Amino acid sequence: MRKTVTTLLGLSMVLAACGGGGGSGSMVTPPVTGNSPTPTPGTVAGCTLRERQDWAAARLNEWYLFPETLPASLSPTPYATVGDYVDALTATARAQGRDRYFTYVTSIAEENAYYASGSSAGFGFRLAYDSAAGRVFVAESFEGTPALNAGIDRGAEIVAIGTSAADLRTVSAILASGGAQGVTDALGPVTAGTARMLRVTDATGTRDLTIAKADYALTPVSSRYGAKVLDDGGRKVGYVNLRTFIDTADPALRAAFAQFKAAGVTEVIVDLRYNGGGLVSIAQLLGDLMGANRAASDVFDYMIFRPEKAAENETRFFQPKAESIAPTRIAFIGSEGTASASELVVNAFIPYLHANAALIGTNTYGKPVGQIAFDRAACDDRLRVIAFATQNAARQGNYFGGLAGTVEASCRAGDDVAYPLGDAREASTKAALDFLAGRSCTAITAGGQSTLALRSTAARELLTPERPSTLQREVPGAF
Repeated sequence: MRKTVTTLLGLSMVLAACGGGGGSGSMVTPPVTGNSPTPTPGTVAGCTLRERQDWAAARLNEWYLFPETLPASLSPTPYATVGDYVDALTATARAQGRDRYFTYVTSIAEENAYYASGSSAGFGFRLAYDSAAGRVFVAESFEGTPALNAGIDRGAEIVAIGTSAADLRTVSAILASGGAQGVTDALGPVTAGTARMLRVTDATGTRDLTIAKADYALTPVSSRYGAKVLDDGGRKVGYVNLRTFIDTADPALRAAFAQFKAAGVTEVIVDLRYNGGGLVSIAQLLGDLMGANRAASDVFDYMIFRPEKAAENETRFFQPKAESIAPTRIAFIGSEGTASASELVVNAFIPYLHANAALIGTNTYGKPVGQIAFDRAACDDRLRVIAFATQNAARQGNYFGGLAGTVEASCRAGDDVAYPLGDAREASTKAALDFLAGRSCTAITAGGQSTLALRSTAARELLTPERPSTLQREVPGAF
């Protein structure tokens, strides 16, 4: 049993609500165990349900950021799982909008594999749905995955799902009867080898494809559109799209900013529209790569624990790298899927760039808190506990309603899947270019419901299961 500080900043969606994922910062993280066998709780000494529940409650009582919200006494007996008990213990903070399932129990082996290399199993695409219209779209496909290998990419619509032609069901019927979780269930479990027949419609027509889920390593910066220099009427603008904050993002981000530096870029678009968060260390690196002109005394962020744990508080200063640039203006593309570590980066630049750092797209999720991890290795239990708040150099950090009310500039824009990410014609990318060039735009309404305008003005949401995998916590909509 050990504590991993710090930290984890991410997005989770559980029971139709959103929460947080995780990572590690300055202290030692647990060793990567990859696909090592997972113990069966209850068959190992110390791993009975009651022992695991008591262990989780003790960690919360010691470290939880909102101790005043924990029940004075709550018997674990009625709860069938450790996760259900943790949900009950944190119910008051959830009702207050301060812990929207950010505190949870997950698998050590699964989480280590993801944060080290993005390892997970799935089709390899990200889906968004419109419940009113009964439609599901592909918002993005990942390189080297079954989906992209089958020709399924951004802009495709999933019309029907089945295990074979004999039981294909239309997505509209699935949404009507089972909602978003019905679509998740139809896509099958997160295990390699799970096969489904999908009826897909895109610019090439409609076809039925059978694809199987496979193990793959998520590329955090796409090799197709993840980093490039855009030409906006002769102005050079750096564009970088970060899918998730994992270890393998480090070399990719350094390479992207080395490219920008060589091109003399001083204006940047940072596309975090689907980024649910992850490792704080990578968030700090991304900030450093845009901090060539930051002094050693310039604060990137503060991490603030509950008063009796104040010894754990940390101040992180900018640490410019060899690849760093000094942007004069930054356009951050965000959406309701933009959370935690992503929001941390945006917030960090407000005190320095003020209205020259803008949020483009829609309001963000709103998670100015982070988790630490406790491991009960014999049971393969990792308890993620909301234990600290984050603030920028100006001590701004209370953005539970999203960053639209904190940023000093914003431009409302949709997410147009008719064009690739990073294409100057795509709605959010175009709005980002407009902001950087000083062209007019309409501000994002703080506290307003954010939407994904996929091919229409109707609201879409990233499809997320009730009980997400580590990948699905940090890469909202991934299947």
